[in-house]
Amino acid sequence: MSGKVVAVTGASGALGAAVVAALRARGDRVGAVDHAASTAAPAADLFRTDGIDLSDAAQAAAAIDAIARHFGQLDGLINVAGAFAYETVTDGDPATWSRLHAINVMTALNASRAAIPYLVKSRAGRIVNVGAMAALRAGAGMGPYAASKAGVHRLTEALAAELKGKVTVNAVLPSTIDTPANRRDMPDSDFSAWVTLEELAAVVLFLASDAASAVSGALLPVTGRV
Repeated sequence: MSGKVVAVTGASGALGAAVVAALRARGDRVGAVDHAASTAAPAADLFRTDGIDLSDAAQAAAAIDAIARHFGQLDGLINVAGAFAYETVTDGDPATWSRLHAINVMTALNASRAAIPYLVKSRAGRIVNVGAMAALRAGAGMGPYAASKAGVHRLTEALAAELKGKVTVNAVLPSTIDTPANRRDMPDSDFSAWVTLEELAAVVLFLASDAASAVSGALLPVTGRV
């Protein structure tokens, strides 16, 4: 994997930052995309595009194009950008469904569409999406989130079929991730059972590596010890 150029969306979040750090530790150059501003120090192997609304196709294309121009190539895209809401169907706001669809599905779609022309030119183009185990069977309060992540799963499968032999497209399906935010929201849980950021990032990097050249269209559960 070393020496590749990889774009990471949602790069300022907990998982995005872990993926960026792991890629840089392997010797890759990273184009970090996020809606939030970053305080990361400039570096030769890190190019940032902040203030980007990836649910807007034009902004997504501009961010991906900027990364490809800066490094002269693009070999991989890791779609981490996303959001969560716990809300019942009966008492919730229908607008939540649209919001989560935009943040979870459209961001991945727009970034992927922008990256594909560059990825097909790479000797090992890769797209890795972040789905969710919760999308396989939605529980109470998980309707809008599960529906949006199910959309990510179907997007992954459709792109894998369309890009067969050109670019591999896979998704990781984590259960609860051990992040500070999840610990705050679920203080009585057994944190030791959750998948760590480092464990999940390692699986993401595998799917983005040359070692995963024969894997495409996979929805890979990463459930820690749950």
